[in-house]
Amino acid sequence: MRTFMAKPKEIERRWYVLDAAGKPLGRLATEAARLLRGKHKPVFTPHVDTGDHVIVINADKVVLTGNKLQKKLFIRHSGYPGGLKVMNYASLMRKRPELAVRKAIEGMLPHNRLGAKMARKLKVYKGPEHPHQAQKPELIEF
Repeated sequence: MRTFMAKPKEIERRWYVLDAAGKPLGRLATEAARLLRGKHKPVFTPHVDTGDHVIVINADKVVLTGNKLQKKLFIRHSGYPGGLKVMNYASLMRKRPELAVRKAIEGMLPHNRLGAKMARKLKVYKGPEHPHQAQKPELIEF
């Protein structure tokens, strides 16, 4: 018996919608990363992108538990001296909730070219509307 390895041309991609309203950020991120990676499929192969497309709606209604809104920090650096930018998640969720959700999900994907390819299949929207109705996405309850 030989080990099955999926080939990129044989993979069937589907579209899924995750509603983030009232869901904890980490639970949402793990489910989205699992779908993007393709771990829910029997043809999962670690070195091939077997995942599906994921649409996250209502990113502004995601929940952070405990004191994370005030204590968790979003840190970025411009690359220049003195270019450190620090923002707590309360202000990040007010200004750019899509970025907070996207960063949480991308942090759970592989940190290489394969992970970057998987991250391109992620679409995050602040409200309940998205422009991907033509793909007939399925709503996933988790």
